[in-house]
Amino acid sequence: MVETQIVLRDMEATDLDAAIELSHEQSWPHRSEDWRLFFKLGEGIVATVDDRVVGTIMSWRYGPDYATIGMVIVTNEIQKRGIGRKLMEAMLERLEGYNVLLNATQEGMPLYSSLGFVPCGIVHQHQGPAPAMPLAELGEGERVRPFGQADNGLGELYSRASGMDRSTLFNALARDSSGVVLSRNHEPVGFALLRRFGRGRVIAPLVAPDLQGAKVLVTHWLGARVGRFCRIDVLEGLGISRWLEAMGLPKVGTVTMMVRGRAPAVAEGPRVFGLSAQAFG
Repeated sequence: MVETQIVLRDMEATDLDAAIELSHEQSWPHRSEDWRLFFKLGEGIVATVDDRVVGTIMSWRYGPDYATIGMVIVTNEIQKRGIGRKLMEAMLERLEGYNVLLNATQEGMPLYSSLGFVPCGIVHQHQGPAPAMPLAELGEGERVRPFGQADNGLGELYSRASGMDRSTLFNALARDSSGVVLSRNHEPVGFALLRRFGRGRVIAPLVAPDLQGAKVLVTHWLGARVGRFCRIDVLEGLGISRWLEAMGLPKVGTVTMMVRGRAPAVAEGPRVFGLSAQAFG
């Protein structure tokens, strides 16, 4: 490409077709509907050359203190010109005062480290045809049931589990998802959403009080989709990744969760076992 001026500007809805092409160039599975959900819930910046979109970045805010960054893409033919850094610096300027999280590939870590991000976790991507699952081992007083009209407190449960305000995100995802709740003695203690994403369905997010509860919820959805493509992005250190491997849903990739500022403080109680999306965190 001839050396010409790179211009950064706000992402607009009319840029989404070009953004989809960029993600396909990277072999990312995002559909048009996935990008449109990202755009609806967040904000973006594009890098252009001669009015052609050559790079993207997006962010999403969760309450007054936290935000995530994702969908950082630069077209292959114009990499190594510092466009990724320019996009990051422009977005971080918008997010001044926020604690910012992102999920980094190995290739992206040097850039993010140079901008003040530090590792704070590991995320494992599991995907493939859903394996046949054994019957879920339910404890006394435990039940898995579909979402009901009385489950309007699950956004608050998600917020407590993640340490940031996820109520708006939860409501948006729940509208386009199927959902099940894990209850213990009639009290909701966890949930799992299933929605279309990429090449099939994604279990996202997955919130549970403990590993056994997480297994019960995942068993429900994988058992309902035996043989069909399913994905889940899970946090390391909670035991869920090893269990998924043992059940037959392989790990296909790993990213590093990084934070610029203060990592969310999560109190005792429910935990996020599976992310809403790597971009959303």
